[in-house]
Amino acid sequence: MSLKGFERRLEQAVEGTFSRVFRSGLRPVEIGRRLTREMDIGRSIDVRGRTVVPNDFTVVLSEEDRASFEEIADSLTRELADAAREHARDEGYSFLGPVAVVLEAGGVRTGTCQVRARLREGHGGAGAGSLVLPTGDRIPLGEDVITIGRRAESTIVLSDPNVSRNHAEIRPAGAGWVLVDLGSTNGSRVNGARISIHPLEDGNEISFGNTHIWFEAS
Repeated sequence: MSLKGFERRLEQAVEGTFSRVFRSGLRPVEIGRRLTREMDIGRSIDVRGRTVVPNDFTVVLSEEDRASFEEIADSLTRELADAAREHARDEGYSFLGPVAVVLEAGGVRTGTCQVRARLREGHGGAGAGSLVLPTGDRIPLGEDVITIGRRAESTIVLSDPNVSRNHAEIRPAGAGWVLVDLGSTNGSRVNGARISIHPLEDGNEISFGNTHIWFEAS
């Protein structure tokens, strides 16, 4: 996992704010290092032989630093969660549920931080999975069926004219999820191959018409 890439993406996201708010000397890359270290320390083997790591993180900052981070809090927590997912993918780790990061003010010195990490199962015991939309928005997966199509009632509404009204569904299956095409006109594809039903794996590119969505298991 490239922490330099993490810091560069965050810097681009917040532009001038980034250099202005870090007067204390605490930089996001240091928080990223502490977070991934807690993942390494907290790893364990589950009953299926997977290496599972914490997925729920609380970053404790001083009152001053928490206030300084306020303007970029959403960007920072989003990038930290992405850094955790990348580190898990690089190391072959699994999560028991969605990755969550919150910032909290507490009794630490200015310029320092603490990261509390814990294992937290997904709702209903589901594993960790999400869909990344072309906009960058992330749709967490759980035990509910995700519907995809042009119909306004769909979970994910796509305006692509090559997408059918009721195009496809993503359904929970065991510890993961499967993509099911609903007889759409132009079909559904996983990594370019047309499918009718297909189990999803980390990093799969899912295509509906001209729209591409990515599945992340970590």
